[in-house]
Amino acid sequence: MSGETTLTIVGNLTADVDLRFIPSGAAVASFTIASTPRTFDKNTNDWRDGEALFMRCSAWRDLAEHAAETLTKGMRVVATGRLVQRSFEKDGQKRTVVEMDVEDLAVSLKYATCKVTKATGNSNRGNTAQSTQRQGGGQAARGAQRDDPWAGGGAGNGGWGAPAATDEPPF
Repeated sequence: MSGETTLTIVGNLTADVDLRFIPSGAAVASFTIASTPRTFDKNTNDWRDGEALFMRCSAWRDLAEHAAETLTKGMRVVATGRLVQRSFEKDGQKRTVVEMDVEDLAVSLKYATCKVTKATGNSNRGNTAQSTQRQGGGQAARGAQRDDPWAGGGAGNGGWGAPAATDEPPF
């Protein structure tokens, strides 16, 4: 939609992701990202932290479930989404909050590394091959790996589809 306020925020999760399901069955994940600007002070030859911004965020459906499975307190993340404002009444007083409706979410690789595993199916519910693959193998998972270049061929290959016998990247 036009006219929406979109932004990207980089920061650390203040707590583990809270995953819930609404009555329709859709998953919603709630979390807060703390973003603290740093500036270099030439006078003291030192870095200084600025005022932290705590952005309350919500992610929906598959993204919510993936976030809950992947992210933990303290992880540095990059989130993109829309700012939304909502008003409510509490204790007889009207209140307004601004939150971020997250459209995309990633782990920051600035200070960490990660291995990517492509999710299959709808929310991975009822997907035997994916469930078996996560538990370490099985005939269905091995068959799915041969057909899926994202499934990876073995430990240490980063999920790039290299054969199980090598840790070499496919390029």
